[in-house]
Amino acid sequence: MKITVIAVGKIKEKYFTGAVEEYAKRLGRFCKLELIEVADEQTPEGASEAQKIQIKEKEGGRILKKLPAGAYTVALAIDGTMPDSVELSRQMERWNINGISHVVFLIGGSLGLSGEVLARAEYQLSFSKMTFPHQLMRVILLEQLYRSFMIRSGAPYHK
Repeated sequence: MKITVIAVGKIKEKYFTGAVEEYAKRLGRFCKLELIEVADEQTPEGASEAQKIQIKEKEGGRILKKLPAGAYTVALAIDGTMPDSVELSRQMERWNINGISHVVFLIGGSLGLSGEVLARAEYQLSFSKMTFPHQLMRVILLEQLYRSFMIRSGAPYHK
């Protein structure tokens, strides 16, 4: 299986970069992983709702340009389906059984994903109703993908 993560913005903190690199290395034995970053937009202090929508649309346009043709698209969205780790592992297995060989996960910027990106996604995934920094979400996503593969392989990583 090939997994692509398209995320808005660059990771600036060394500790997040280290964690992303570690999980990318671990995932290498289960899938071909590709990490793509697209530029983020600066949100002015006190931005209006119209400005926020415009920012998400600009970032969303960059995401959509990077979407590989034929890939199954999963948007990380606070209102998406909220599986536990075992359910996510089962969902990934179902995608594999159904012939989906390339899954793309989309992580928005600090304001989230645009409506166009959410509409394009075939599946919306939520890790919590809480808000997390978008840089930390990359680490959380990669850890959960690794956990899913470990669950599927029967390894003791998931307890």
